[in-house]
Amino acid sequence: MRTRRIYSRNRSLLCCWCVLVFAFLAQPAAGQTSSVPLPSPDLVKALKLFPSEIHLQGERAGAQVVVTAELNTGQERDLTHAAQWQAADPNIVRVSAGRLEAMNDGSTEVRVVYGGKAASLRVTVSHTKQPVPINFANQIVPIFTKFGCNAGGCHGKSTGQNGFKLSLLGFEPEIDYNAIVKEARGRRVFPAAPENSLLLLKATGQMPHGGGKRLDKDSEEYRLIRRWIVAGMPWGQPNDPVVVRVSVYPERRILAQQSSQQLLALAHYSNGRVEDVTALAQYESNDTEVASVDAHGLVQTYSAAGDAAIMVRYQGQVTVFRALVPAEKTPPAWTFEPKTLVDVHTAEKWRQLNLMPSPLCTDEEFIRRASLQICGTLPTPSEVQAFLADPDPHKRDKLIDRLLERPEYGYFFANKWADILRVKRRGDPGRAFGTFAFHDWLRQAIQNDLPYDQFVRAILCATGDERTYPPVVWYKEIDQPHQFVDDLAQVFLGLRIACAQCHHHPFEKWSQDDYWGLAAFFGRVQFRNLLEPGQEANGQPRTLFVLTVRREGNVTNKRTGRPAELKPLDADVITVPPGEDPRQRLADWLARKDNPFLARALVNRYWAHFFGRGIVDPLDDMRITNPPSNEALLEALAKDFVEHGYSFKHLIRTICKSRTYQLSSLPNEFNKFDRKNFARFYPQRMTAEVLYDAVNQVLNAPSEFNPLPRDRQAPNRAIMLPDEMFNNYFLTVFGKPARASACECERVNDANLAQVLHLLNSEEIQNKLTRGGGRADLLARDSNQDDRSKVEEVYLWAFARKPQPDELQIALDHIQRLGPQNRKTAYENLLWSLINAKEFCFIR
Repeated sequence: MRTRRIYSRNRSLLCCWCVLVFAFLAQPAAGQTSSVPLPSPDLVKALKLFPSEIHLQGERAGAQVVVTAELNTGQERDLTHAAQWQAADPNIVRVSAGRLEAMNDGSTEVRVVYGGKAASLRVTVSHTKQPVPINFANQIVPIFTKFGCNAGGCHGKSTGQNGFKLSLLGFEPEIDYNAIVKEARGRRVFPAAPENSLLLLKATGQMPHGGGKRLDKDSEEYRLIRRWIVAGMPWGQPNDPVVVRVSVYPERRILAQQSSQQLLALAHYSNGRVEDVTALAQYESNDTEVASVDAHGLVQTYSAAGDAAIMVRYQGQVTVFRALVPAEKTPPAWTFEPKTLVDVHTAEKWRQLNLMPSPLCTDEEFIRRASLQICGTLPTPSEVQAFLADPDPHKRDKLIDRLLERPEYGYFFANKWADILRVKRRGDPGRAFGTFAFHDWLRQAIQNDLPYDQFVRAILCATGDERTYPPVVWYKEIDQPHQFVDDLAQVFLGLRIACAQCHHHPFEKWSQDDYWGLAAFFGRVQFRNLLEPGQEANGQPRTLFVLTVRREGNVTNKRTGRPAELKPLDADVITVPPGEDPRQRLADWLARKDNPFLARALVNRYWAHFFGRGIVDPLDDMRITNPPSNEALLEALAKDFVEHGYSFKHLIRTICKSRTYQLSSLPNEFNKFDRKNFARFYPQRMTAEVLYDAVNQVLNAPSEFNPLPRDRQAPNRAIMLPDEMFNNYFLTVFGKPARASACECERVNDANLAQVLHLLNSEEIQNKLTRGGGRADLLARDSNQDDRSKVEEVYLWAFARKPQPDELQIALDHIQRLGPQNRKTAYENLLWSLINAKEFCFIR
């Protein structure tokens, strides 16, 4: 009978899937756009040009001008491609849509007109008939980067492409110069007839080229490469300036939906010179549903509200343009009384985007949400009923305080930290002592609210053996200089800088010198294993892992081949005398109140835990080209965290006591498309361990993890697992990580068919449902409660709420229909249906 019932339910589920798939396919594409009307000339108060003056130097030199309309409403609107442009003397400069091109030496005025308003700028042109020195690194390499020639999928990959290899993204111009000018007997360039150079013939598609046509013969880039070849392929002068940063105009702007904005990229050189590099810079959007950008720096917004960051990259330097795109429809007036600093900054962002927050969640939703996210544990029916009956207006705050003192809080967050600190046994029984000890150290540190700066120092500077100082176990899994840097950066700094081990970071400013400068702090660390007399693990002598610090030691910078200098990120070189542990200096730098990484990374990680995504997302990829969705909120949280002694519990209180955290997950008309501004609570599926424990709580089934300790305060639970060696199929299929990396992305929370089938019809779940002493058995044998009370109890366990009238009636009818002899089966069916409900598996 059970198989037939399950088959029928599976079939219904399949029908639901089909409906959802077709509903998804019927949605309009986010990128669909139509042209937004230009502002009426009557609304334009003035036209503003940037830059206000231009000097072009060299044959066919170019520059971009941006024209902005200042409207009577106080808004700004880009009119670069809508205004009329005219050069007073077109023989000196040619202009089209704000793009200037030098023709002949001289000076002239360029006039811009829109409606009845006008503005002008002075343009000076020189050296159009005289050769201007060309620097290979500053002017030629960016062309290869712009058109993808030195990308990882083309000539920039480690083996090159068809015998031609360039450095990745042009980070090593010396290699590129040698490959183009000297390699293969210089066959790629032909100064006697530049147009016949292999470099240009392939790039323009005149000869077969796997990358296809990349350049037009009449383009600025083609002309520049040709001039360089004619000039004899110069490298440049030793004292030539180098690019030290890149900026963009405008830096940020509020844009209407379905509108455009022209960007202007500027390279700043070491000698103070500033050069327009709009045509050579690379552009990329981090949210193409909100805004895209073309190769010329023209940003286009769509029908989706939100904000997007446009990366601008030139010569290894990056910056971003921030586009804020409010919804067209303004919501009705709403009030949002801030309770913590969180609410001040979220509400400000909602108003900027024309978002309206959802109402507060119900008390039932809140106690379930807070219990699962702070303790990884479902509230019991008695806890739910007591909370609902409590008239205290501050009961939510008091609940959070109580949850933070429960032992489950320490276990739950210790499990979270053990994942990213890679507390891992690797199947070696001899390592169990260390992993158990480190996990217990994490639990106690979290439970006792060890300040985070001390928490980090204890792990980073761990010295001694694993028995007396368990944090040294972190070094068991990462024992190479590059692993120290990768995990340190990802876990404690919120940075992914592994690629800087071999080349300059493609989306950040970090170089190989920065990478090996961090690695150098671990140059004096050494490890050994000591036999413990009289101690055995599975019949084998047990070894004790020991970390010591040498008097001297260094790490080789793989770029230079020389010992790396000790240098924290964005800080000065540090000298550490012999006999001192350099890691202590690194911890000092991390613990500085003005450290730009430590506090921001931690508060962002915890925010992501409670809201399902970080203020910066991915949560451990904090970089200039992946900016926060709410910079003010992130800064305020980090500052408050530091000012309150790096307290984990204070941070959790600040987040969870906010009205923002307590919003309903039900969307309204004005926030239904919001995905990163937290105007509603985003439902999250329970993690594998929490879901496993929740199923066991509802079904009153014991967990089967031996030999974990048992005590009265913390029962045998999946959230207590100290390392990765207590796997079962349930945890594996629901995404429990193997702790192979320091990235939280290793944990998989996406739903899949195997998960659905396991909850629906696995032997494990069926045994838990039907076992003697289980929830169904206890309810069937309980003669002190009527069926109505029993059904309410089951709903309180699963959903922290009582059933709706129709739900109650369906359950009672089912119990009555099966009759007294099948009462246990009836409760099994009821429990089975509840643990398979979406409401059960998700935190709402």
